[in-house]
Amino acid sequence: MTRTKNTFSEKQSDQQRQKITDFDPATTAVLVVDMLKDFFKEGGAMVLEGGEALYAPHRRLLAAARAGGMPVLWLNQSLPHDDSLFQMRKVHCLAGSWGAEVVDELPVEESDIVIPKRRYSGFFQTTLDLTLRERGIDTVIVTGVVTNICVRSTVHDAFFLRYKVLVPEDLVMATSLNAQEVTLYDIDTHYGDVTNLENVLVALQRRRDAGR
Repeated sequence: MTRTKNTFSEKQSDQQRQKITDFDPATTAVLVVDMLKDFFKEGGAMVLEGGEALYAPHRRLLAAARAGGMPVLWLNQSLPHDDSLFQMRKVHCLAGSWGAEVVDELPVEESDIVIPKRRYSGFFQTTLDLTLRERGIDTVIVTGVVTNICVRSTVHDAFFLRYKVLVPEDLVMATSLNAQEVTLYDIDTHYGDVTNLENVLVALQRRRDAGR
């Protein structure tokens, strides 16, 4: 990740920050944000150009996470037709509609957990926090779209609720390259750790090897 530094954000704590190799799969969950047809498919309400590039890395992460026994949670925008959000944004992801479905390239498995949301954050007035705490989760790997809106909002709330947050930069996409860079910089300096898929997979493999 190329980072444009600023003096304010570079004032970091003297305490040792979590390293990517420190996360424990037994207390870590993957939160997949809004990988929905309205954002990815032709005919969708708000299609993110180039978004299909996220499919392959998601398949790799999800396969490794499930193999390691990590919960996978889908945080899906699901809105009533009269949602007040439509005063600001185009109508999208109507509950029960084609556009609110997860893309076919990323099958939701029976063991996964689907949590509908009506606002940008997956935590805001949903059961996500309770669901994670019931499973002893203290660390979340957040992926999906878009980096500067729903991913960022979910990361903020996760941090506020004292979860450790990891964001693989190659599993999120923003509305522009500039928004991607700025948002990931802010996350890395204020809310969590920005990493990449390979680092996550290496950490998972290291844990598996240590447990043999």
